[in-house]
Amino acid sequence: MFSQDEFTRAARAHMDTIYRTAYSCTRSPADAADVTQDVLLALYKTDTVFESDEHLRRWLIRVTVNRCRMIFRSPWHRRESIDAYENSLAFDQPADRSLFDAVMRLPKEYRIPVLLYYYEGYSTAEAASLLSIPERTFSTRLHRARAKLKTFLEEE
Repeated sequence: MFSQDEFTRAARAHMDTIYRTAYSCTRSPADAADVTQDVLLALYKTDTVFESDEHLRRWLIRVTVNRCRMIFRSPWHRRESIDAYENSLAFDQPADRSLFDAVMRLPKEYRIPVLLYYYEGYSTAEAASLLSIPERTFSTRLHRARAKLKTFLEEE
């Protein structure tokens, strides 16, 4: 169990990763915020002893993905437009905006691998483990995501 200071440090260090993962899954700022809150609450309540900060990070991503799956099964779930949120984001380069828009157009099964591999820096084996899928499946999804992204970006 975490002390108050340890929990605060862990929450601050990993809140962005949790939110990005949840947003990538749900494409809804409100749902992503709810998932982030639920995951941090689960962290506060857990009795799990984490061997390292990386172990904690992997645990948080796994819990986040599972919580997102639970949201999609909920009868109360409704999909909201992400246009307003996307328009509030600031990008340094126009190409960054195009890439973000292209990634967000991907189906969820391709968006999450892109996030975990390129943004979070996980290897294919680590990311596949986080998603509880075979490594070859993860590699195939990442390959298909790249192909779709290329198509999306060439259309622009």
